[in-house]
Amino acid sequence: MKRDDNRNMFIFLALSMAILFGYQFFVAGPKMEKERAAAMAQKKIEAAKAPVATPESLFVEGKLTRDQAVAATPRVAIDSPALKGSLSLAGARIDDLFLKQYKETLKADSPNVELFRPQGAEHAYYAESGWVGANVPGLPSGNSVWTVLSGSVLSPGKDVVLGYDAGTGLRFERRLSLDDKYMITVTDTVVNATGAAVTLAPYANVVRQGAPEALGKNMILHEGGIGAFSKDATGKGYTTPEFKFHKWEKDEKKAGFKADSTGGWMGLTDKYWLAAVIPDQKAKIHAAMKATDQTPADEKDFNFLYQAGYVADAVTVQPGQPVSVTYRVFAGAKQASLLAAYQDKLHLPSFDKAIDWGMFWFFTRPMFFVLDFLFKYVGNFGLAILGLTVLVKLIFFPLAHKSYESMTKMKMLQPQVEELKKKHEGNPQQMQIEMMGLYQKEKVNPMSGCLPIFVQMPVFYSLYKVLFVTIEMRHAPFFGWIQDLSSKDPTTMFNLFGLLPYDPATLPVIGGLMATSLHIGVLPLLYGASMWLSQSMNPPMPDPMQRKIFAFMPVMFTFIMAPFASGLLIYWVWNNVLTVAQQYALMRQMGVENPIDTLLGKVAKTKPKSEAAHVIEVAEEAIHEGEVTQGTPARKRKPAATGSSAGGTKRTRGTKKD
Repeated sequence: MKRDDNRNMFIFLALSMAILFGYQFFVAGPKMEKERAAAMAQKKIEAAKAPVATPESLFVEGKLTRDQAVAATPRVAIDSPALKGSLSLAGARIDDLFLKQYKETLKADSPNVELFRPQGAEHAYYAESGWVGANVPGLPSGNSVWTVLSGSVLSPGKDVVLGYDAGTGLRFERRLSLDDKYMITVTDTVVNATGAAVTLAPYANVVRQGAPEALGKNMILHEGGIGAFSKDATGKGYTTPEFKFHKWEKDEKKAGFKADSTGGWMGLTDKYWLAAVIPDQKAKIHAAMKATDQTPADEKDFNFLYQAGYVADAVTVQPGQPVSVTYRVFAGAKQASLLAAYQDKLHLPSFDKAIDWGMFWFFTRPMFFVLDFLFKYVGNFGLAILGLTVLVKLIFFPLAHKSYESMTKMKMLQPQVEELKKKHEGNPQQMQIEMMGLYQKEKVNPMSGCLPIFVQMPVFYSLYKVLFVTIEMRHAPFFGWIQDLSSKDPTTMFNLFGLLPYDPATLPVIGGLMATSLHIGVLPLLYGASMWLSQSMNPPMPDPMQRKIFAFMPVMFTFIMAPFASGLLIYWVWNNVLTVAQQYALMRQMGVENPIDTLLGKVAKTKPKSEAAHVIEVAEEAIHEGEVTQGTPARKRKPAATGSSAGGTKRTRGTKKD
């Protein structure tokens, strides 16, 4: 590309960016603010209306601390190898859960991951269920207090039975059981003692009142409502729609989803955690996922109520006849093997898709299963990544070998290319024609160098996705300072890799940059160095501008890759090392100069020799000289030179003749 073309391209990009930001600042921004003001005005008008609180839309402003909200209602403890917490007897809600096998951070004193939080606390998160019916008195509501009929702690093998009776002739009973992982089975029973038939419909919901600030903002990860619903009444064929956590979404079509389904499941998902309600897979349900604006009229920030649940078809409860329904609540970590096991055991459609494998799942899922398979043998996901890299190199070896062979031939032809440049210095078009003719004559493909990178793009994406979304990679250690393969290298050169006792991310003004692209640790530096070495094995680009751009790329990609997961950098560094080794062996075989031998040669020349090494070298020269002199025919020997003294006769080295 000519310099004028480069300049025009940069000018075009600069003008495009100026127009884009100008439109955002002067047009789109004021428009959004106007719409926001109109929405708040509408909320003030609607605030005068007294909305009826139902079990599906019950909202309590979060003003209590978590401990205060837990202590506000009577409770039954929950304890298992995977879960600890409690359920509230007010509403019989499962609303207090911690994951015992997962910590918030890598620190030794880090608390367990919190999943559910009681109503009344900020960002309350819980599962609720019950019965709805038209003009039926005595139904338990979200504030109805249940009594404990049996059991004191909900744990594997130890069920808890709750009861509720408002004195209207309807008695309700709820039995809860828990496995050793994250599945809670709930059986609701209604006993009709009114003397008349009663029609009721069971429901179950996962409710989240507001969401943390960072939730739902990652572009490559789905966080929000998710589920699987049958496409028709027969229950055959399932679709898995989803909606993200929206904090300012006013379009109802984007803020919710409804479906009539036979069986299925629905819930709210974070990056690693899932809370879902699962009806009987033969039951016909009316499912919904929605985000409802619950912001008080005098508040500026939107506060949404997120729900995912269902109402099943109504059942008629005859006098004296109990009716029971069973559903399940999953509340825990999205372990791939566990979700697959539940899917098979309970015949749940697409339950393993609660993990966001992405649109290229046909690459991502096999990548994870290969890593998981290798992990079972080596016991370390870092070593599994190294093994995966070797497998990828072996699979693409024939293609890569052909590409490197072509590039090595290009390097051999470099002197001839330089001659063509000098010959056609003022005629670049003719130079290109003759250079392409030279490559064609020598059967060299200039584009072959892109093939190894191109074919590995699916591997790169899949590994990136796996490291980012799978719980198995979270806090997975490697060796040394790498204790979490799913997060960036914790070291940074701006505090001398931990030798200076301060965190650059806490610096004023530039602290934000220090925590992202300027967070250059050991792994990013190794990546940049290995990328530079790999590029130096290739022939230089013919165009000077392209040559400068390619020379700058290792530096640029060092900053780009710095915030990426350590596991991904380990893959690329090891991949670059294997690539350099393959190129080096091929260049040595073909007798082509390479930067490694050049560097080693320079080191050997500059290294000072020891006295012993010098004596050995002199002795070897003397022996070599004697062997040559003795092995040369008399008629070809050079006459010895005479010296000035008897004992100081001067000798000359013998020389071999071709």
